[in-house]
Amino acid sequence: MLENCQRHHMLLGLGALTMVTILVLFVESRYAADGPRRREPQFVIEDNSTCWRNEKYTMVQECHLCSEFDIVSRSLGVCIHTHYKEVLRCQSGEIVTRSCDRVALIEQMNFLKFEVSCFVIGLLSYLVSYARDRVLSRRNYMRIERQLNRVQ
Repeated sequence: MLENCQRHHMLLGLGALTMVTILVLFVESRYAADGPRRREPQFVIEDNSTCWRNEKYTMVQECHLCSEFDIVSRSLGVCIHTHYKEVLRCQSGEIVTRSCDRVALIEQMNFLKFEVSCFVIGLLSYLVSYARDRVLSRRNYMRIERQLNRVQ
């Protein structure tokens, strides 16, 4: 079926699919940010710092990677499981550190790298198949030309 499509129809379809993909990414990132928070971790974080579960809190530092020293020495219990931490200030004034999942920006960048690599691989595949088609068409044209020259 694809061999019967004209080039501009295929480019139009590819453009439409690209636009739909970008639209879906924007919509999902918006609703993922506004939606309910991720599920709570299943592991014990620290026994004396659970005020963020019962009180309102403000985020002092966003989720970031623990230092290598904190991970190796296990000085912070929050760095043992995920290797990421965030600092919170509870309404009572207590400042606590809790474990968090990977930074959303890192996950978005990894997804973007994956999408770009898929696009590059697809583009390279297209170029190789296009070049191969041109070579085969040229060989076929030359063969037909030789046969016509022999007839005359």
